[in-house]
Amino acid sequence: EVQLVESGGGLVQAGGSLRLSCAASGFTFDDYAIGWFRQAPGKEREGVSCLSSRDGSTYYADSVKGRFTISSDSAKNTVYLQMNSLKPEDTAVYYCAADSNSYLCTRQRMGIPVSYDFWGRGTQVTVSS
Repeated sequence: EVQLVESGGGLVQAGGSLRLSCAASGFTFDDYAIGWFRQAPGKEREGVSCLSSRDGSTYYADSVKGRFTISSDSAKNTVYLQMNSLKPEDTAVYYCAADSNSYLCTRQRMGIPVSYDFWGRGTQVTVSS
């Protein structure tokens, strides 16, 4: 069965950096789009970034462009989210998710979280001011 396990979250001061990891198993990595989502208390879940290993396409939410970088290591079935210049508004639970129905990474599908049918349990990121 498909499994996704996030790690790398923690407490960091504003301006600091964290690297999140998502270890995937149970599927052909390059056949799925892999996305990072986040959800802060009282807010809806939002798409942060995604990557297609097949064609190399990526997407970033406007709020994180220039600060976050998504990458993957297909040999390790792992996707990473490097987060730099963190802000308090980045505080959220970050989830890794896989879209089995498309290898494409698109803005449209990131706007509909249910498009991603496999999810990790999440990792907490807290940015203090």
